[in-house]
Amino acid sequence: MSTEETVKINIESGEEEAEEIKSEAEPETEPEEQAENPEASEQKAEGEEEPKEADGAEEAEEPKDGKKKHGKKNKKDPRDEKIEELEDRVKRQMAEFENFRKRTDKEKSGMYDMGAKSVIEKILPVIDNFERGLENVPEGCDPAFAEGMQKIYKQLYAELEKIGVKPIEAAGKPFDPNFHNAVMQVESEEYESGTVAAELQKGYTYHDALVRPSMVSVVS
Repeated sequence: MSTEETVKINIESGEEEAEEIKSEAEPETEPEEQAENPEASEQKAEGEEEPKEADGAEEAEEPKDGKKKHGKKNKKDPRDEKIEELEDRVKRQMAEFENFRKRTDKEKSGMYDMGAKSVIEKILPVIDNFERGLENVPEGCDPAFAEGMQKIYKQLYAELEKIGVKPIEAAGKPFDPNFHNAVMQVESEEYESGTVAAELQKGYTYHDALVRPSMVSVVS
């Protein structure tokens, strides 16, 4: 046998041995891979369970979030607090304005009454002179003139009544120091003691407020 044939046989036998070794090695790797695969499958299974744990964590955290949301609902919005503050301020200002309006109206009314009372006090002597003049019309006076003066007096008196000026009743009434000014005492068979016997000067009121007391004589 030549050397070349010997080498060829050795090569062929080496290839056969390599194939046998390879065939023997392949079955051995498959179990290892199968052995490794369960671990991988377990890891995958464990990997699949991890999201579940995460879901559980989220579920556990949800009540906390719920509490936070619930707390946010109970807490007032700063805008609502600002609106309430502005509404309260407006209500206070409206109440102050209403009080100011009432106080101003009262002051105006008081000033008007004071001014009206002052004017009435100046007009009353004119009324007194009218009455004295009409009571003492001289004889031979033109009746038309006397009638004209009587009409003027009535017109003036009516205008005073329209604005609230009224005469105080005195003659035959019990003496009232709030409205009567006693200047003398007299004896009378007609009236009882303490009664106004005669009115010497008329007194007047303005809206039930005294402007001038009546000057009277009282039965002793």
